[in-house]
Amino acid sequence: MTTTRRAQAEWNGSLMEGSGEVTLESSGAGTFPVTWAARSAEPNGVTSPEELIAAAHSTCFSMALSHGLAQAGTPPTHIETSAEVDFKPGTGITAIRLFVRGEVPGLDADGFATAAAGAKENCPVSQALKAVPIELTILD
Repeated sequence: MTTTRRAQAEWNGSLMEGSGEVTLESSGAGTFPVTWAARSAEPNGVTSPEELIAAAHSTCFSMALSHGLAQAGTPPTHIETSAEVDFKPGTGITAIRLFVRGEVPGLDADGFATAAAGAKENCPVSQALKAVPIELTILD
């Protein structure tokens, strides 16, 4: 069964001086301000498309890793993933870095690293972002 999620963005004014909002409509989780300055310099409490991509990627990766581990007979008790998305004005998104740590009873570090690499390659958000280099770091 296919699911569809919806977000809506509104923008007012020019790119450099304007501002907007993005609303997470499907979940009703909220409306968040966006500006060019938050995207190209300091966020100052305002989000950006890249932060939203980082949120989506870290969540998708955690879910894919949890599922892969469970399918292999070693379900995790905890997975923690953070993502960084680099944006260069005039170029676009240039790199993504995933950082993960997990608690998986009965699994050694090599097994965890193998499962994490599989999740990196196969989570749907990673698949959608294949045009950008994605690095994976396993944290202690």
